[in-house]
Amino acid sequence: MKCPFCGHLDSRVLESRPTDDVSAIRRRRECPRCERRFTTYERVEETPLVIIKKDGRREAFSRQKILSGMLRACEKRPISLEVLEDAVTGIEKALRELGTGEVSSSEIGEMVMDELRHIDEVAYVRFASVYREFRDLDGFLEEVQRILSAKSGEPKEYKGANPAEGEADSGSQQRVANRSAGAGEPRGGTGEARYRFR
Repeated sequence: MKCPFCGHLDSRVLESRPTDDVSAIRRRRECPRCERRFTTYERVEETPLVIIKKDGRREAFSRQKILSGMLRACEKRPISLEVLEDAVTGIEKALRELGTGEVSSSEIGEMVMDELRHIDEVAYVRFASVYREFRDLDGFLEEVQRILSAKSGEPKEYKGANPAEGEADSGSQQRVANRSAGAGEPRGGTGEARYRFR
């Protein structure tokens, strides 16, 4: 191993040990010429993961980009960073296990929503309202209704946002939607670009 200080082409290993997550070997080395010490890491070479955007552009997979989107969706929610990091690790592992080397941004978005659905319902609605680009109130309320139905285990039919269509149900659904929409600001401002992986 070339010395980074004097450029000597040899060095000797003083100590070798795995990193905390056992994903690499840390080696402490010493240059026989200048006698200075430095550290190197030996890691398994992974196949690059490429994301295909909706417009056809390709870019390298970014773990941090996914984590940032999930953090914004979970703002002011009782969710620890550790929980979100574990979720991102699971997403990355699943993507690499596909073995294709390329994956669409829409697939990643669906995986993120699936993780958030199990972590926090409010965060899920925040993310979904931007990612799925609900174009009217009915689409947003239908998504909220799916969450409520999944919790109760009793599928219910959404009857529409028009008060003339199912007055008994629309009032409570509207209140639930208003609380979720207010918490996550699903439309407008800079929020629309915050969670995208396109």
